[in-house]
Amino acid sequence: MTRFLAIAAEGFAPEESRPDAAKVTMGDPVHRTWNLEDADGLYAGIWESSPGEWRVEYTEWEYCEILSGVSVLIEEGGAERRVTAGDAFVLRPGFKGRWRVEETTRKRYVIRL
Repeated sequence: MTRFLAIAAEGFAPEESRPDAAKVTMGDPVHRTWNLEDADGLYAGIWESSPGEWRVEYTEWEYCEILSGVSVLIEEGGAERRVTAGDAFVLRPGFKGRWRVEETTRKRYVIRL
């Protein structure tokens, strides 16, 4: 068994979902997720969303790297942060606000519970 895992969507079928309707503040976003690693509270893969906006509240730690598209993260009581291809950032537990997808956005992620 190899100990190397490429974080790429090719060859894998995504799971499709939507945010909870009660959290949606704009549009009808559809998410596609390629969860490629799931081990001991660690998740890694690729996530994609069509345009829309919804409320978020993070209890986990997440590293994100935007591959394509445009999104705006609006932290409760804080500034708006526009993220585009090439941007990388961490959302820490306790982050509350809204995630707005302006152009279909794809990101790589690593989540630690």
